[in-house]
Amino acid sequence: MASKTFTVTVQSTGGGNKYFIDGVQQKALTLFEGSSYRFDQSDSSNGSHPLRLSTTSDGTHNSGSEYTTGVVTNGTPGQAGAYTEITVADNAPTLYYYCSSHSGMGGQALTEAPQDFTITVVSTGGGNKYFVDGVQQATLKLAKGA
Repeated sequence: MASKTFTVTVQSTGGGNKYFIDGVQQKALTLFEGSSYRFDQSDSSNGSHPLRLSTTSDGTHNSGSEYTTGVVTNGTPGQAGAYTEITVADNAPTLYYYCSSHSGMGGQALTEAPQDFTITVVSTGGGNKYFVDGVQQATLKLAKGA
């Protein structure tokens, strides 16, 4: 099961058709190693716009190749149940999502390793305080699903 599902639609813009991910044109994504992500292409606007992944911006339209490690596709874009899903491998490269039929539609998907934290509680003059990786009450950047 996907840890995160992105809703994919296609809209015509002044620069041609573009993918919209969760309503954002060519949204830059961050994908965490070990997590699964589903690109739901069941919306009818996806007809004739198969979403694929590559290590090259614009994929096969820019002399790249389709990235297939951990990737599963299902159904026909624009029809119920259609999706592309990836389980991000350890040390995966930066990826780009693109339309295998038309150039210029996609965007970037950075891959990152999830970070582990060591949490301790230390008694200080002001009472007990949380320390994160040895820093008192550190500010953390957390990503849903990671």
